[in-house]
Amino acid sequence: MEEKVIRVMIVEDDRDFVYLIRKSLDKIPEISIVSVCTGKEKAVKEACRTRPDIVLMDLNLGNSSMDGILASREIRILTDARILILTADDSPDMVLKAAKEAFASGYLFKNQMYLLAENIMALWEGYTAQEYLIASAALSCLSEAEMAVFQIMMGKEVLLRSSPKTIANQKTRILKKLGLENQKELRHIFRLFQEK
Repeated sequence: MEEKVIRVMIVEDDRDFVYLIRKSLDKIPEISIVSVCTGKEKAVKEACRTRPDIVLMDLNLGNSSMDGILASREIRILTDARILILTADDSPDMVLKAAKEAFASGYLFKNQMYLLAENIMALWEGYTAQEYLIASAALSCLSEAEMAVFQIMMGKEVLLRSSPKTIANQKTRILKKLGLENQKELRHIFRLFQEK
């Protein structure tokens, strides 16, 4: 039986760095690069078209980290791809902020490319500790009461004494705080808390 190949998309605007990534990953038969993009809009369209398993996302596309973050968010909402952020910025606060806003599955510093294949394989095999930490950081903006409602939204049974109207208001606040449109997006982004 043939093993499934991990489909990887690269979003990076530095051609030399793309070359290094390709050179590193081309040696691994379990990994196939399905697309390379240099900008936010094309990356989202390509991800929807090619349906990669993992997207390697440069945090600083162009002049701003926001393009990498926004592209990652859109790709995560619209596809099943996991996002591995690549960054030269080694500020822990900046990296964690970017990773949680992007709903990333992990991040890797660009000077650690020797760990790239290992990180891709780990994401392919299941949820990683880094992924749980990033998701938990994204949810840290929720109050204790909102976390209980979040659990309900994720399909878990939680006994609450709040009125249906209060719970409905909390659901709306949760989506607003996380920048999501609806419960379907919430369950899609945070499915690692559903799957055991």
